[in-house]
Amino acid sequence: MEENERQSQERGWATAKTLAEALPYIQIYDRETVVIKYGGHAMGKSAVAKQFAADVVLLKLMGVNPVVVHGGGPQISAMLEKAGVRSSFVDGLRVTDRDTMQVAEMVLSGAVNKEIAHWITVAGKEADVRGVGLSGKDAGLLTVEKTRRTKRDPDSMIEHEVDLGFVGEPTKVDPKLIAGLIASETEDWVPVIAPIGVAEDGQTYNVNADTVAGAVAGSLDAKRMLLLTDVEGVKDADGQLIRQMTLEQAQTLIDTGVATGGMIPKLETAMAAVRAGVEAVVILDGRRPHAMLVELFTEHGSGTLVKAS
Repeated sequence: MEENERQSQERGWATAKTLAEALPYIQIYDRETVVIKYGGHAMGKSAVAKQFAADVVLLKLMGVNPVVVHGGGPQISAMLEKAGVRSSFVDGLRVTDRDTMQVAEMVLSGAVNKEIAHWITVAGKEADVRGVGLSGKDAGLLTVEKTRRTKRDPDSMIEHEVDLGFVGEPTKVDPKLIAGLIASETEDWVPVIAPIGVAEDGQTYNVNADTVAGAVAGSLDAKRMLLLTDVEGVKDADGQLIRQMTLEQAQTLIDTGVATGGMIPKLETAMAAVRAGVEAVVILDGRRPHAMLVELFTEHGSGTLVKAS
């Protein structure tokens, strides 16, 4: 037997062994909903986007009901730069005036949303798995209110309100459309949601994608929410990856200053989602190929899992 043929056979046996070992985990997630927050700089790379889409299709074909909520901060920044519009941020949230809001909606609900839905459809062509691009404006999916933030003056120590413009917080999620899509017995739909919402007065708002993912996951009683990020997971004071933590432990990381920067809102989102009914939230590195599959279908998982207790 030639060496190439022998190696090919060995890979085949290794693949079969991996599938057999995944069986218990496949059964755990059969017909369960998993909300995936997809974002970060890797979104702009077509090879990574195609691999993400293929993994989402695989989840669907393995009996999981994936729901994708995506961000698009780098893409919005690039478009604003082209238009000569300067951005500013407060506590990680983009200050969004009327012009910025128009660009944000165009990028999120248009280019980014439709590209992700398209790649899922392409990856699922043979099995007729299709991505469906939506935003929070569709079918009353996401109702929001204007975000209120305060900032303390370092000299006077007096707190004053910071106007973030058209930045919103979810107040209500109506999951009927999403639930109908994923419950279809004749079609394999994968909802892809852009983080744009509407206030009671009809005004459109930009919403943090992590926050939207948490709200959507809670409304669907999701089995898992996966927060795909640009980091390995949550680190302890010694810089070591924390594999699993409770809500209390997550809050302690924030209170003691161990969690800093962008990890704080991710932990807050994870805690809010668990309190809303999600069984557990996993913060993991979306830059690594097949990170979602490793998390859901292997013994050791990937990233940091946050659960109630």
